[in-house]
Amino acid sequence: MSAALYVRFQGDTRSPRGHFPGVFALANGLAREGRLSEEQYRFWRAGNDWYDAHYPNPSHVDPRVYDHDLNPGAVAWFKATAGHLIERVDGYLEILAAHAVACERVESTDPGRVVYEDEVQVVVVPWEDDTVGHRGDSTRR
Repeated sequence: MSAALYVRFQGDTRSPRGHFPGVFALANGLAREGRLSEEQYRFWRAGNDWYDAHYPNPSHVDPRVYDHDLNPGAVAWFKATAGHLIERVDGYLEILAAHAVACERVESTDPGRVVYEDEVQVVVVPWEDDTVGHRGDSTRR
């Protein structure tokens, strides 16, 4: 098997739009619903602020990147080389686990058609034959 080029943390249940929500969307949902403890909220807020400061938001660069008609099901994946971003996801995973929200790590060499790319991430439209959120040489953990 080839080494994974891309890493994504996502829920195991499709959203109403048909994609698997990512770790940040899942944590943001808990925060919006007021379900985080004070400590979890502080971590979530500081973590989101850190990510906002340390890598580009694709929708700020291209407001159409997540347009449902133009790029149906578009989702972001970390590049496997972005270890400094990936390692910080653990705290989000701990929050999700504390609230019994399933989230898994998925790795792929070919997650979909790339519609945005920068040094640390890609946004892809998953392949049409995609039934589990990835294709190609992929593993789930």
